Amino acid sequence: MNQTHLDILRRYWGYDSFRGIQQQIIESIAGGKDTLGLMPTGGGKSISFQVPAMAMPGICIVITPLIALMKDQVAHLRDKGIKAAAVYSGMSRGDIIATLENCIFGSYKFLYISPERLASDIFRTKLKSMTVCLIAVDEAHCISQWGYDFRPSYLKIAEIRHLLPGVPVLALTATATKEVVADIQEKLEFASPNVVKMSFYRDNLAYVVRPTDDKEKALLDILAKVGGSAIVYVRSRKKCRLVSDLLNARGVTADYYHAGLTDSDKDARQRRWMDDEVRVMVATNAFGMGIDKPDVRVVVHIDVPDSIEAYFQEAGRAGRDGGKAYAVMLFCEAADKRLLYRRVSDSYPELSYIRRVYEELSYYFQIGMGSGAGAILAFDLFDFSTKFKHVAVQADSALKLLALAGYIDYTEEQDVPPRLMLLAGRESLDAAARSNPTAGTVLDAVMRSYTGLYKDYSFIDETLIAYKCNLAQRDVHEQLKWLSRLGVLRFVPGMKTQYVIYNTDRIECERIRLGDEIYKDKKERCRRRVDAVIDYCTSNETCRSRMLLAYFGETSSANCMKCDVCLQHTASSLRFGELSDVIERMEACIRDHGGIAVARLAFILGVDEDVAVAALQYLSDMERVQLVGSMVMPTGAAGA
Repeated sequence: MNQTHLDILRRYWGYDSFRGIQQQIIESIAGGKDTLGLMPTGGGKSISFQVPAMAMPGICIVITPLIALMKDQVAHLRDKGIKAAAVYSGMSRGDIIATLENCIFGSYKFLYISPERLASDIFRTKLKSMTVCLIAVDEAHCISQWGYDFRPSYLKIAEIRHLLPGVPVLALTATATKEVVADIQEKLEFASPNVVKMSFYRDNLAYVVRPTDDKEKALLDILAKVGGSAIVYVRSRKKCRLVSDLLNARGVTADYYHAGLTDSDKDARQRRWMDDEVRVMVATNAFGMGIDKPDVRVVVHIDVPDSIEAYFQEAGRAGRDGGKAYAVMLFCEAADKRLLYRRVSDSYPELSYIRRVYEELSYYFQIGMGSGAGAILAFDLFDFSTKFKHVAVQADSALKLLALAGYIDYTEEQDVPPRLMLLAGRESLDAAARSNPTAGTVLDAVMRSYTGLYKDYSFIDETLIAYKCNLAQRDVHEQLKWLSRLGVLRFVPGMKTQYVIYNTDRIECERIRLGDEIYKDKKERCRRRVDAVIDYCTSNETCRSRMLLAYFGETSSANCMKCDVCLQHTASSLRFGELSDVIERMEACIRDHGGIAVARLAFILGVDEDVAVAALQYLSDMERVQLVGSMVMPTGAAGA
């Protein structure tokens, strides 16, 4: 191992050695090789590219899909004295250009950027002048159409590679099947196949599927029996709030998190949970990526995910500190099967329906036949669905399929930053400042930070203004609203919106075609993923951990002895998690004593003898203890 890398690790992160496959990845990158790192959640992905980049001349470009993750990583690096920046939606054009130019001049070591930004002319022009040492691609499975979370914007990464010949790429993901592993390397144009893989086995994590017709009651039961921090995953934004309210009403402190919240609201809720001010975070899948909370004791899925990949990644957020933790799926067979297969049909509606959506989209925007190419139009899915009587989920899926076929571009919800324009002259502004000094401070910071405010609306960054004024962002927001009501300026708060971009002129809907690779093949793969989830939830014969490992191409002959399947024959009469806790305490007791009688062991642990016998049977099956006459001893101790 290069001593420089260890020195960097010690200096900036305070660790004396690398863990898992970090060292293998770092050595591969240091050798200039394109590398795909497969690391389960909590495996330490960031260090795998941050350390080698620190040892190389030039800047590391980090491509990641989440703005919150970008900001968090940049903040962590800056706290360590490492210069880092991010470019994301919500920044003004001037701030973006300034950031990119500082990257050219060597002011930053890391630049975080979303995959959507890779296509912009500004970025590509500035990129050509940068000295780039490494391209790191987080959530790399998003580049594969064979995967569960394909994002077309990731395909732009290969084009960036052509602008940076000879620069290695490190692709990182926590979930990828063999098929996806091959596709990632092909789409990123690896010089040669090179996969560094960490075992997905989690020794401390017990996977449980709990059949129930009353999921709320089951959730309360689990949280009563398993203490500590928790995440509860649901499918919809509305359900986030409902479940959070239910928990709070029952005395369990909880908050909720979904993509529809403002960035400041997300940050505040996440911080309260991270600081243990609330015990439970109820969330959609928008929550968790990049969240570094090691002491989550249980992750509960109230709604069953569409894929094993999604479940494995979310479940893996439990027990990252190495302590005992649970990943629990609440499963109502009839209802959940019906919902899962409905999601397949909702995600891939009939071609006649897709054509209808295309036609009505043109009516919505008043796009005439033979026109529209290049139009960029703000879009409200709810408004569109209401006007044309669509189920929003189905309409959204139809638009995504039209985008994959190239007829349109259909963006996900994007943050449109707040903007303002000054109306009043200097005297009125000064009068407003005298009557409200806080508003005056905000107004002064705005005028010093932005130009052309009297000519047109200018996008502003409330976070930047708050920093300059030493205020909270919400206070800046309220002061700008007050100034707007006073009439000295016009203030338009930030919002989230989608866009539809017409790539071609409008055509007759009957001419819409979807190739098999876009529709038929993807629908079949989606159904196979749902089948795998149902198989996982309904199987009562195979160890849960072995099933998950097998899905990702990893074989294991040993049962985990922690999941509900492994424990079901002896744990049926025990409370949730009781037998596995007895096993843990028993093994420690046997190890401490070096050898002990079975009856004495049961007495010390304070459990019934039949429970002690059941726990001993599992430890014996796993060859972690051995019976010698009436004594039980640690394996290998009998001949000592």
